[in-house]
Amino acid sequence: MSTDPWPALRVDDWTDTRETLHMWLQIIGKLRLAGAPHVNHWWQTTLYVTPRGLTTGSVPDGTHIFSVDLDFHDHRLRIDHDNGRSATVALEPKSVAEFYRQVMATLRELGVGVAINPTPNEVDPAIPFAEDTQHHSYDPAAVHRFWRQLVQADRVLHVFRGRYTGKVSPVHFFWGALDLACTRFSGRRAPRHPGGAPNCPDWVMVEGYSRELSSCGFWPGGGEEGAFYAYAYPEPDGFQDHPVTPDEAFYSSKLRQYLLPYEAVRTASDPDATLLGFLQSTYQAAADNARWNRRELEYEPVAGAKPA
Repeated sequence: MSTDPWPALRVDDWTDTRETLHMWLQIIGKLRLAGAPHVNHWWQTTLYVTPRGLTTGSVPDGTHIFSVDLDFHDHRLRIDHDNGRSATVALEPKSVAEFYRQVMATLRELGVGVAINPTPNEVDPAIPFAEDTQHHSYDPAAVHRFWRQLVQADRVLHVFRGRYTGKVSPVHFFWGALDLACTRFSGRRAPRHPGGAPNCPDWVMVEGYSRELSSCGFWPGGGEEGAFYAYAYPEPDGFQDHPVTPDEAFYSSKLRQYLLPYEAVRTASDPDATLLGFLQSTYQAAADNARWNRRELEYEPVAGAKPA
């Protein structure tokens, strides 16, 4: 397993495993979607990075709660219930159909009653989980490296998140598109989003983009080793021409967002500063061109405060 804090992982080297893992994470994410009370922009549906992998956190189930944790050190899924019982499912080469069967059977054995929509979203084709024998790969070393990428992205995104006093999302992992994200909001309403995500009702995107925003994060695409991204909705005039750093960052007209290849951060002399420069300059591209009230929205410690 990789001990490099910024590990290399070529996107093309783990395609089969990534597509399988994506479907597994959709199953786990849908458990939280089904059980948790709604929060604006679907914040109740996401997963979170942990020192061992990813977690749902506590998920309500009637008068009880449970959690699902994916451990990418020991490569097992662990379900804990507030009745004191727990169980594990091995993370190893197996089909999505078999993974789905094992997870749902284990939940029932523990007394969890949550039911999910058994078809993936934001992918095409959308093979029902119980019928998906096409995706069955699991390379533990690749998954561990991907998780290490998420650890670094999560850590730096939390630094960036802390510099904002306006409405800002948690740093969280969206299982629909397989990306880690953090989103800042101006406080103003946004025009109705047109939707259009594959196998996903338009109202999902309408809710997600109901307020003017500047979003950033990391996803395993957009570069040889994945990419950091930043976009605005609605995109203001001048956004794509705004100066951003570092030099390797560029605006993708196809994706309508800025991209910074992961490898440009990994190989930088100061990866944290390089990534923070990208996050701040792309946020400024959104906020300045859309005339956000930056003076009131950006955080500085009060006089005399000495954050550790």
